[in-house]
Amino acid sequence: MMIKCAITDDEPFARKGLANYIQKIEFLEMAGQFENAIQLNEAITENHIDLVFLDINMPLLSGVDFLRMTKNLPRVIFTTAYPEYAIESFELDVLDYLLKPISFQRFFKSALKAKEYFELLGQSSAKEYMFVKVNKRLEKIHFEDILFLESQQNYVLIYTNENKLMVHSTLKSLLESLPNDDFIQTHKSFVVAKAHIRAIEGNRILIKEFKIPISKYQKQAVLKEITR
Repeated sequence: MMIKCAITDDEPFARKGLANYIQKIEFLEMAGQFENAIQLNEAITENHIDLVFLDINMPLLSGVDFLRMTKNLPRVIFTTAYPEYAIESFELDVLDYLLKPISFQRFFKSALKAKEYFELLGQSSAKEYMFVKVNKRLEKIHFEDILFLESQQNYVLIYTNENKLMVHSTLKSLLESLPNDDFIQTHKSFVVAKAHIRAIEGNRILIKEFKIPISKYQKQAVLKEITR
């Protein structure tokens, strides 16, 4: 499996060092380098990124503040020169915490931890169904019945062959419960089931009577994934 990584750090030397480490590890793939959290935020809304190496002390917006205020983020590994942020970072459920200067040995250990996480995530998707909370009850949904998901603020609408369910969750959280090979995010607010796609028309995917948008910045990657 390949893990698509992004680096966000205001120091060019730090970005260059991490990029060099990523190139040396066969299961990591560079998906972008950014100087601040604002640039990263624009990228993750339009592109598929699995993992972010995120500096904490940056101008405009710190890595901690960005993590607290942003939904549907990729998994994060903090990079910083300040050890006092360690406890706070793990409270934010980051995968790891790398203290600068970062040796390749320590970076590789962190990369292996990320690899193990994503492999376990893939294994959990071997199930054929999931349970979601709808109102005050748990509803069982078979993956094969899901047409697509649509994010709406603090809720996600799950469209199935039979009905439409409103779930109090994030799109990122539900996407992690779905089989990786069967679903694809086409837009920051939409995830579709590949098996139910009947056509692609311009920047839209047709599923039954529905027309789901494809991000213009992500179109080539989406088309490649769908038609492979």
